[in-house]
Order: sequence, then structure tokens, then C-alpha cells
Amino acid sequence: MIKKAERKDEEKALSLFKALWQDADERELKDSFLHSLTGENLITYLASVQGQTAGIAQCSLRRDYVEGTYTSPVGYLEGVFVLPEYRNRGLAKELVKACEQWAKEKGCKEFASDCELSNEESRRFHMATGFDEANRIICFVKKI
Repeated sequence: MIKKAERKDEEKALSLFKALWQDADERELKDSFLHSLTGENLITYLASVQGQTAGIAQCSLRRDYVEGTYTSPVGYLEGVFVLPEYRNRGLAKELVKACEQWAKEKGCKEFASDCELSNEESRRFHMATGFDEANRIICFVKKI
């Protein structure tokens, strides 16, 4: 079952976000979750199996340029994660569908996402759920 996250889901959602974004600041994860409860520009969905929270997805509306897109806003899959014991049941695909539907309802004509170049599992997942690769980039930074 897929449902929009509610305030009462905060603890479960934060646990899954921490598993997905292991290096993220806990306060930022909490702020992001709380912001997503309004559903205006960010939303969080949860997947459950027999009453157990099994996965999470978060998507946003991006109005800045999104690689490979031609419209604005663009629905953007910020992250999707399913606990290992619940994988290969179609939950992540259903979470993405819920995000896509939300983006359509917000007037989006395109839906986008990204993954690290080295994350082959995520790349395969994206391709299997209907995404087309738009570009590959290498990002640079230096201290000044």
C-alpha cells in the first residue's frame, strides 16, 4: 500500500531517510520531511506491507533548469528507498508512480531524477521504471 506521509509517520520516515541518505544531517532530513507534509512543492510517500513500513519516496517540483528537460516546473524524484527485505516486490515502482501522479496533478509535463555515476543498481532501476538517460556529468569543486 502506498500513502502520502503524515505527521504521525515522522519517526518511520526519518529512519528510512537515514538509510537512504546516510551522510545527511538529521536536522535537514527532519526539516525536509516536515516541509513535505504540505504537499505544495515537496511530498513524501510511504509504502507498507501488512502494516509494516517498507519504503519511502520523496519528490519535488523544480523550477530551475533540470538536465534534459524542456518545461517548468519539473517533477523530480529526490529519492526512493525500500528496505532490503521488501525489495523485488514492485514497491519502489509503485512509489515512483505515486510521485509521478502528484507531479502531473501539479501541472508537470516531465518527471526527472538522478543517481551517482557509480550507482549501477540505481541506474538500472531508473531505466526499468521508464526513465531515459538524459546526460552524464562530472562535477568539480575547489576551495578558494
